Amino acid sequence: MMINMPEMADIYDEESSGFESIPAEMGGLLGGRYEVGKLVGYGAFAKVYRARDVRTGESVAIKCVSKQRIVTGGLTDHIKREISIMRRMHHANIVKLYEVMATKTKIYFVMEYEKGGELFAKVSKGRFSEDLSRKYFHQLIAAVGYCHARGVFHRDLKPENLLLDENWNLKVSDFGLSALKEQIGPDGLLHTQCGTPAYVAPEVLGKKGYDGAKVDVWSCGIILYVLIAGYLPFNERNLMVMYRKIYEGDFRFPKWTSPDLRRFLLRLLDPNPTTRITVDEVIRDPWFTNGGEKQLNFLSDDSNMKVHVVTKCLNAFDIISFSSGFDLSALFDDSDCGIPIGERFVSDYPPEKIRDRVQAVAMAEGMTVTTREDCGLKVEGHNGNCTIVIEMDRLTDKLVVVEVSQREEVGPVCRKIWKTKIRPKLSGLIYEPKTTV
Repeated sequence: MMINMPEMADIYDEESSGFESIPAEMGGLLGGRYEVGKLVGYGAFAKVYRARDVRTGESVAIKCVSKQRIVTGGLTDHIKREISIMRRMHHANIVKLYEVMATKTKIYFVMEYEKGGELFAKVSKGRFSEDLSRKYFHQLIAAVGYCHARGVFHRDLKPENLLLDENWNLKVSDFGLSALKEQIGPDGLLHTQCGTPAYVAPEVLGKKGYDGAKVDVWSCGIILYVLIAGYLPFNERNLMVMYRKIYEGDFRFPKWTSPDLRRFLLRLLDPNPTTRITVDEVIRDPWFTNGGEKQLNFLSDDSNMKVHVVTKCLNAFDIISFSSGFDLSALFDDSDCGIPIGERFVSDYPPEKIRDRVQAVAMAEGMTVTTREDCGLKVEGHNGNCTIVIEMDRLTDKLVVVEVSQREEVGPVCRKIWKTKIRPKLSGLIYEPKTTV
């Protein structure tokens, strides 16, 4: 099983207030902006501090990760993926990443601070009513559906990774074990074993590949059970006994659960992934809707599927991190952390102009170009050894985000073509922000 990064849910201490002395390793204001206070959580690879943005007075959470432990623990790619995923998450029910900074030895995640603490801490004091459980399950499914619509699969959903803001709304956190659609194998499945035993779906244990969306639905079912019952449906000291029960879907309902909820949970915790309920079916289920249509938007906070990032959420960090200067490899002291599978940049040129430039360069290299929807392109060549997919979406009225992805199995030839032939010819199209952070 994959090593689990420290839970975001471990970082909050709602009884602590004020700010203690700044840790020596931080050296005063972090980034000249954040007053770092009390250590409120830690794990094998990270420490988390409560901090205050001195410019706005707002509280933030700062996760401090040791570069040496990342590298020695083989988690470099995981950290890069977590940063990449969290940056693209702009949803009311997902913890927001504001900024990523680095020193010679540390990487710092500056994140939204959730005053309400862990959902786990609340349910551990007593089970929730069906109505309250339904409210939080609505918010959970809204966040999960949003992730899936963007090709992100969390893979470690559990109450410890669900936080509450000051208004007691749910926030999904900890994307350290998440997967992207680009990681899906030729068989259409993911294959990395990860997650927390009591919440993991049976097909993950089977080691034959799994659908990331179906795995998240299973975990959502476990969470709903915990909210209603106050305890786990599968919880045995002997792991093999617990795994057998998970495989068989062998659990009992609390006597206070309604018939509709029992039927719904059976669909969520169906050990057969092919017949397990989907997110689209979840939002139409009678228990979920409770007699009324529940509208959930999985596309964007502003319901506009053409907008990659909501304009009102756009800040200097978003612009700079999309620009050519944002290279995650630089966070790791120039160590050889592998060549990225994808890249992303922002342009203030129209998509048609970018498309025409790519086509001209690719065809000059003897490659074939297929036009995709919304001015996207698929570039292929070199006897099938090189496939590059380029997608373009509106970031704002004037800016376009360009995402470049390559198959994971591509060799150095494809990467070389992109880096030495195509990308240099696009350099004049890349937006260079004047704003600094």
